[in-house]
Amino acid sequence: MEQLHGGDWAGYLSEYGALPLDFSVNVSPLGLPEGVRRAAEAALREAERYPDPLCRALRRGLSAQHGVPEEQIVCGAGAAELIFRLPTALRPKKALLPTPCFSEYEHALKNADCAAEHFPLREDRGFALTEEILERIDGETDLLFLCEPNNPTGRTTDRALLLKILRRCAQTGTLPVVDECFNELLDDPRAHTLEGELSAFPDLIMLRAFTKSHAMAGLRLGYALCGRAETAARLRDCAQPWAVSAPAQAAGLAALEEHEYLERLHALLREQRPFLAAGLARLGCRVVPGEANFLLFHCEDDALCEKLRPKGVLLRDCRSFPGLGPGWYRAAVRTQEENETFLNTLGEVLSGG
Repeated sequence: MEQLHGGDWAGYLSEYGALPLDFSVNVSPLGLPEGVRRAAEAALREAERYPDPLCRALRRGLSAQHGVPEEQIVCGAGAAELIFRLPTALRPKKALLPTPCFSEYEHALKNADCAAEHFPLREDRGFALTEEILERIDGETDLLFLCEPNNPTGRTTDRALLLKILRRCAQTGTLPVVDECFNELLDDPRAHTLEGELSAFPDLIMLRAFTKSHAMAGLRLGYALCGRAETAARLRDCAQPWAVSAPAQAAGLAALEEHEYLERLHALLREQRPFLAAGLARLGCRVVPGEANFLLFHCEDDALCEKLRPKGVLLRDCRSFPGLGPGWYRAAVRTQEENETFLNTLGEVLSGG
């Protein structure tokens, strides 16, 4: 099977017998918080029992965190699993996707025989979403996927435009699904989230995960905040039994208490994002001004991944994203030492070394 996403440490380990410096996947460079690790390990002591299929304790914690009623929250084995549940539960016939965007939206839609139409994001506009999308949302658009901030561009949409989009969706009967899995990586997450709009726009569905912000990719835990309890119930009905493991549920509850961890992460990103962007620009790359924990950039060399891999560095080749092509790459923002190593290695490759 072709590896379309980043983070293929297992393939690298099999080939080289060591772990790489992985810039291809956008998880927190601070690693799994110790409190989260302890909670997951403690849950293993009761692994002979089935996990709570309704994730009741976790949903109570999420309800307190977000101010959303428990019955409007549904948990899954990562946000990706919920993305695949959505078309099965909602049965859309036509969906609209601003592209480039996360590839699994379209994959999930196609699996459910839903036609996916693209709204191209243009490089000459900084890959920003524009008001032109309002014209594309019509009575035949059953579902709209938005990623805020977007993956792989790292750009957010102006809040005024987001509200116009929600109003337009309400007029046309379109279900807006807003993926906020990278929201916690923004400098000011509370200023951009739409969770306060769920009561005003009851068709709104928001996706969140602990994967990126708490380095919990291996535990697989995501959740949806729904404007209607009925929508959450439909999503739960489309899940396999016991979709979220007991260690993942315990880890999620512990992650809700990791406030100091997130403060350290935000401080690192505020410092290292511009450092990495400036370093890429000095090497002649064209860098998109991302706002999360990764940067999209273009380089004239369209074989960087193949050249960096033997040197121990993984990078995400973005040619598979609709709207991008050869020469587009995504790099995670990591620690100062790791970013310096990456930039030095990239410089060697670009100079023919």
